[in-house]
Amino acid sequence: MTWHAVRSPTARRVFALAALATGAAPLVLTVFLLLRDPLELIAAVLLVGCAVAAAWAALVRRGWRRIPAAVIAVLALTATAAMPDLRAYLWFLVSAALVVLSAGAARAALGHAPASAASRTGPARHGVLLTNPRSGAGKATRFGLADKARALGVEPIELRPGDDLRTLAEQAVANGADVLGMAGGDGSQALVADVARQHGVAFVCVPAGTRNHFALDLGLDRDDVPAALAAFGDAVERRVDLAELNGRVFVNNVSLGIYATVVQSPAYRDAKAATVVRQLPDLLGPNAQRPDLRFALPDGTRRESADVLLVSNDPYRLEHLSGFGTRARLDAGTLGIVTVTVNQAAEVPALISAELAGRISRFPGYRSWSAPEFTVGSGRSPIEASVDGEAMRFAPPLHFRSLPGALRVRIPLDAPGTSPAATLPPGTRATIVALLHVLRGRAS
Repeated sequence: MTWHAVRSPTARRVFALAALATGAAPLVLTVFLLLRDPLELIAAVLLVGCAVAAAWAALVRRGWRRIPAAVIAVLALTATAAMPDLRAYLWFLVSAALVVLSAGAARAALGHAPASAASRTGPARHGVLLTNPRSGAGKATRFGLADKARALGVEPIELRPGDDLRTLAEQAVANGADVLGMAGGDGSQALVADVARQHGVAFVCVPAGTRNHFALDLGLDRDDVPAALAAFGDAVERRVDLAELNGRVFVNNVSLGIYATVVQSPAYRDAKAATVVRQLPDLLGPNAQRPDLRFALPDGTRRESADVLLVSNDPYRLEHLSGFGTRARLDAGTLGIVTVTVNQAAEVPALISAELAGRISRFPGYRSWSAPEFTVGSGRSPIEASVDGEAMRFAPPLHFRSLPGALRVRIPLDAPGTSPAATLPPGTRATIVALLHVLRGRAS
């Protein structure tokens, strides 16, 4: 959905009711038609249920990730239609239509703009776009962002070898920029966002990096990089959080422990998941040196170590250590904290399995909570860290804090407007529960 399509609580209840009703209808219809054959009934119910769940997933995902879910939905419906007693085209068409209606209604009921106040704003008076031509394998150059910016009346400034990005951003503000944009990766986004925060000017995120987690959670379409430039014109503006580590601002997360060690590997940028899986056995083996990371749990209990420690700008719905998930909100005013501890070498295969399956939160040594501030000590110095994907080192102690509502960010009017985590809960069961909450008026 787009930013201008914010729905009222009553409308969302109507969509929630429609999603539940049209999702159940194909199952009821299938039961009615198959009462004569219990085995075929079971198979049909499972297939139709699979089609509904896959269709919901296809509608809320973006880019190539839609394709596998859509294929599964089509195959499940086709397999059901091919069963001996269900060759009537009418049944197939009705079931397919109901599945599509259910998925669309679920997205309309649950996919909504963030709870923070947002307002329409006019075009920038003096917009400046900083571009990093080396980010994202040259996306800024490939998409001609500088020329497109000029066509919109926005001044482009290219980061060249030897330039300091923060200095360029500071100079742009000194020259009268009222909106600063950054076309690059998340590390570059954080530097320019910090300058915008300090000077009280608005910020535009252009996803010209490799992964662009910040852009994803802002509700931007990462597959259409030039579309983000529309935020320099008529746009929606809202405030989002930033976070800070020892005075350095980050927009996504900081990783400590073995993951931070993996990030130091030259092979990491080209093959993130493969590098993590390849190095885990050595980093967690019986002869490995465990990270020295000292911190307190929410109940005050002191811990002397964790194999992985992740601190994020607002909590993530975490799926992989190597790729992260997404955040339902960027205005919660808190840090997300995740620790993963492997107590013995025998648990390494379970950790690798959870990582590959995208179920890291189900690993027994996984723990997560949130807090406005968090401190990590160590008997070793410096501590290796990955800050928004960039390898760095810091002297302990490491002090993290959330900066609630620190950044004014502009989003194009026709941007998707929500992150994947805000669109639908994880899994069919959680989606059904969330729809029931909407019906009861308990949804956020």
